[in-house]
Amino acid sequence: MDGYRFQLHGQDLLALASGGLYWPAQNMLVVSDLHLGKSERIARRGGSLLPPFEVLETLSRLTDLVDALEPREVICLGDSFDDLAAVEALEEPDFAQLKRLAAGRIWTWIEGNHDAGPLSVPGSHVAERRVQNLTFRHIAQPGAVAEVSGHYHPKQRVAGGRARPCFLLDRQRIILPAFGTYTGGLMVRDAAFDPLFANDARAVLTGARAIVCPR
Repeated sequence: MDGYRFQLHGQDLLALASGGLYWPAQNMLVVSDLHLGKSERIARRGGSLLPPFEVLETLSRLTDLVDALEPREVICLGDSFDDLAAVEALEEPDFAQLKRLAAGRIWTWIEGNHDAGPLSVPGSHVAERRVQNLTFRHIAQPGAVAEVSGHYHPKQRVAGGRARPCFLLDRQRIILPAFGTYTGGLMVRDAAFDPLFANDARAVLTGARAIVCPR
């Protein structure tokens, strides 16, 4: 499975080309910002109509990843749903698929700014989770170390091509790309990242293969 191997505070991790993060020693898969139900939420609030297939497409890619890795634990780093009403609006087949994915493994939903409330889906719902010396939360905190987060949907462009979702990492933290189908993004040179990353931060672009480049 294509990806970029690196260390974060002594832990060997793999940034996958698919947009997931894998921790082999823990047999743990981490994904961020699924934003399930975004098209439903926008339509519900009177916005532009988007093709109503994003839940199916996002869950299909997540299913492929879970089936390939067979992780013992899955952590979703927040904004897994576009809002709390989107959880209740899940179609029965989509709910059943989430239930199947969570069966027999530890499944943790980190609360995000879009879904900061109890979730009526399988798994536990927590503000953050610490495993060994790594902390998993939705939004990166300046000054934190050994931190794994999401929220910003980082993107990078290489050699004039289209911007691609990417991981952004340095010695202290990693921010994951958005895994959801209908998600925008923030270019990695945006000033919002300046308080969080050292000058030698790297971007790992997702896609057919993982491409590593300087921030």
